Amino acid sequence: MRRISLFITIWTMASLWMVFTAPEVKASCGSANCFLVTGTQDGIAVPGQIILDLSYRFIPMDQPQRGSKKVSEAFIPGIDFENGEIEPSHHRELRSNNELAQLDISVGVTERFSMTLAIPFFNLRPHEHTVIHGPGDEEFTRDDWTSGFGDLRLTGKYALWVSTRHLLVGGLGIKAPTGEYKLLNHDGKINEPTLMPGTGSWDGLVSAYYGYQIIPHRLDAFLSGSYQLTTENNLDYRFGNTLLVSGGLNHLFGEKRAVIGTLQVNARVAPHDEFKGAVVPSTGGKWVYLTPGIKVQASPNTALYAHLQLPLYQYVNEENLVPRYGFMMGVSHAF
Repeated sequence: MRRISLFITIWTMASLWMVFTAPEVKASCGSANCFLVTGTQDGIAVPGQIILDLSYRFIPMDQPQRGSKKVSEAFIPGIDFENGEIEPSHHRELRSNNELAQLDISVGVTERFSMTLAIPFFNLRPHEHTVIHGPGDEEFTRDDWTSGFGDLRLTGKYALWVSTRHLLVGGLGIKAPTGEYKLLNHDGKINEPTLMPGTGSWDGLVSAYYGYQIIPHRLDAFLSGSYQLTTENNLDYRFGNTLLVSGGLNHLFGEKRAVIGTLQVNARVAPHDEFKGAVVPSTGGKWVYLTPGIKVQASPNTALYAHLQLPLYQYVNEENLVPRYGFMMGVSHAF
């Protein structure tokens, strides 16, 4: 009962934090999430240990860009699933935001092996665009937003190297098509793929994490990478494979209720999506962010964290919207 009460307290605290921050995704319309190292999800749980990590992410996207340069407008293709066609310059992007709440459950199986289940239980994607029907015939709409449960990810992690200063963890996983991917827009047609909570495809995941204690228990460095190998869903749509790379430093301040300051650089690279084997324009690109953050060790088993992603470099294939920033906060508790 004490454990249940403690988890409810943590959940409530995180939920209130979300409410009072007043929150508001990326390929042809916009699915993106904060991609970074939180410091609470990357190591190995000890045998029998359970770690719950509840996080919230918010990314506002309203900056039109062509390649790496800012422009006044971004024209995006549409996907006509009913007729199997890509519609060039179907609409003008205005705003496409991403909100995600996720619960990660890590379980220690052996001294070196643990499993993590990622549950994206809340996706909300407000979206505004102007559909172009023809010369002088345009229609503004904000009715094509989506929400729902996302795709589950199950990952096994194994500590390949453990010593006083070194930690090397390798991971293999799978993403299951548990999220909605056939939601309809205001015209009663299947909405844009990148606005959906899910992708409709089974995907493979591979990851690696390396941590090095520069000054033991005071200053450490880390390097993290992951690759998602995607497959085609039953709508003949395939999202591009995604490479994520992060590196940074953690510095401990204080002793009892330790405060850890973090600074990292995060990079994301994705090629074009494909529909029926053809390249979908205005999908994929390259993004690099500088991410300062903070983690507060409220108790030996409980940590609170927050990160702010600031764009250093953003390149989109053809043209699209890019984020102004990315924000992530969360709470982690070990049982």
